[in-house]
Formats: sequence, C-alpha cells, structure tokens
Amino acid sequence: MHEQELIPLTQAVLWSAFAAAAVFGAVAQRTHFCTMGAIADIVNMGDWTRMRMWVLAIAVAVIGFNAMVGAGWIKASDSLYAEPSLMWLSLLVGGLMFGFGMVLASGCGSKNLVRAGAGNLKAWVVLLVLGMSAFATLKGITAVLRVATVDRATIDLTPAQDLPSLLAAATGVGTPVAALGLGLVLGTGLLAWVLRSPDGRTPMVWLGGAGIGAMVVLMWWISGRLGFVAEHPLTLEASFLATNSRRMESLSMVAPVGFALDWLLFFSDKAKLLTIGIVSMAGVIAGSAAMALASREFRWEGFGNVEDTANHLAGATLMGVGGVTAMGCTIGQGLSGVSTLSLGSLLALVAIVCGALAALRYQIWRIDRMA
Repeated sequence: MHEQELIPLTQAVLWSAFAAAAVFGAVAQRTHFCTMGAIADIVNMGDWTRMRMWVLAIAVAVIGFNAMVGAGWIKASDSLYAEPSLMWLSLLVGGLMFGFGMVLASGCGSKNLVRAGAGNLKAWVVLLVLGMSAFATLKGITAVLRVATVDRATIDLTPAQDLPSLLAAATGVGTPVAALGLGLVLGTGLLAWVLRSPDGRTPMVWLGGAGIGAMVVLMWWISGRLGFVAEHPLTLEASFLATNSRRMESLSMVAPVGFALDWLLFFSDKAKLLTIGIVSMAGVIAGSAAMALASREFRWEGFGNVEDTANHLAGATLMGVGGVTAMGCTIGQGLSGVSTLSLGSLLALVAIVCGALAALRYQIWRIDRMA
C-alpha cells in the first residue's frame, strides 16, 4: 500500500466511526440506555428492565466480537484489553471511583454525551471536567500518581488475559476456535437470562440492547478490519489507522473525551490528528441531538442548586480519574472490554457496579438523614 492510499482509507475509517457512534447516540437517546440507570432502577424500584437491556448489549457484543475472532478477522491480542499484564489494583480502584462518580454525575460518560446532545447543560459541564481529569490522568499530575502507585500491582497472565487465549494455552486448541466456542456459550447464556423474563422480550429492550451491542461490534470491525494495514508504508509495520492507542479500539467514553479536548485546544498543531475516539464523541452527541429533536425531547436543563453542581463536579472528576485508571468505563470496559472476554475487563466491571451501589446507598443515607 502506498502512502497516498492511506488518506482515503483513514477518512473512510473516521466517517464510519462517526456514523456508528451517531447510531449509538440515537439508540441510547431513544431507549434511555444507561448503566447507572439500570443499577438505580434495581436498587430503588426493583425493576430489572434496563439491566436486561444492558446484559443483552453485552451478549451481542460478546457473540459478535468472538465470531470475528473465530473467522480470523481480528485478534483480541491486538487490543489493550488482552495484554498479559493484569493491573488488578488499578482496575479495582479505578472501577470503584468511576462507579461512585457516575452516580453523583447522574450517569456515566456515554449517558452525559447523550444528554449533552439533548440539551442538558449539566452534561456539558460534566464532560468538560471529565475530559480535563481524564487527560490529567493520562499525561498529567494524576498520571504520575497513578503510575507510581496502583499501576505497580500487576499479575502476569502469559500469553494474554482474555479467556480464549488462556483456554487455548491450557488445552492446545486454537485461539480462534476457543474464542468462537466461549463467545457462543457465554453469549447464549446471557441471552437466555434476558429472554426468561417478559421484560426482556419487549421491543424497546431489544432495540437498545441489540442496537448498542451491534455498534460495539461494528466499531471493532471498523478499527480492526477496515482500518488495519498489514504493512504501513512509513514504518513497514502492522498498523491500525486513526487510533490513539495505536491498537485496535472500539467505543469508550472517558479517555476519548480528554483526547477530544486536547485536539480542540491545540487544533493549530498539525501533529494533533483526528482519531476514532475523538470523532466517536462527536458522533454520539450528533446522533442523540438528531433523535431528541425528531422525538421532540430536546430541552435545555441546568443545575438545580449548589449541591447539585458540587455533586456533578465531584462525580465528573471521579469518572475522569477512575475511568483512565480502570482503562475504561461502563462502555469501554463494560461492553468493549468484556466483549473480548478479558479478565481485567470483568474485574473492572464488577468494581464499577460495586462503586455505583455504594454511591446509591450513600445517597439514600443522605436523604434519610435530611428527613
């Protein structure tokens, strides 16, 4: 491939990522897809409907990703989630911080992107603070603290930390075969749990769950298949076009917000290039805005009082620091990462849920105390 051929291919990757993210935003806006909301519905009302929607999204993502691995299109080892080094303490601490923060901020990064598109001014403030704290944890003052503390606690899981690779190493079967088998078994099991209740068989649950899960799979294909160059003409190495990590990427909603702010602030710097993550943030907002306007749900909303403002600022900061420390959010780890069947992603997801439960209990305690 010649260097000039990379320009139209890179543009195709970026436009495809924007379109997939726009569909994500539109579906999330229409179905009220929200991980924090799903957990809160269970705690406050005993309603599992949105949780089944979220689990359906995980099932679709798991089956889709591992089907592509089985077909030989992509490899989990090309992503950040399947590295041999399991940073267990970072995943736990970061996940707990993110989970607690998303409750204070009325939703995770993806939910605030969707709300921003629908006219919620609080969400714009949350995204600004989240992006700043995320970038500081990637390259700034909290990055130094992260690297010097929690990132030091690691476990080596050679050859990789995804379950198919570990199973292949233990049994001698090929990794693609192990991925296809595990993906189908685990994904089907999750689908069965969703379908066992009437709540899991409603059109809205399937629109939200299948739609969101499919966009995660599509983003893996865009990054890992469409954007893959076996031999880059400049480096003569295998390359994934337009990614911040230089690895195969799917949807994630914390670090890309920070990269988007960096791109906007240093726009005149020709070294700052658009990436899949950056255009995905714009896509989610655009898709949500289009759906909100079409359904007449677009409305301006601001902070209610000082306490509301403080909660959202604290939550945004916790999400930015925690999301980068845990290497992802409810979408980055909870869907994209889990779809690779990475042990680290599963650990981060558990920590996020525990952090959210702790924050919900804290809010209930505060309400009882004030009463």
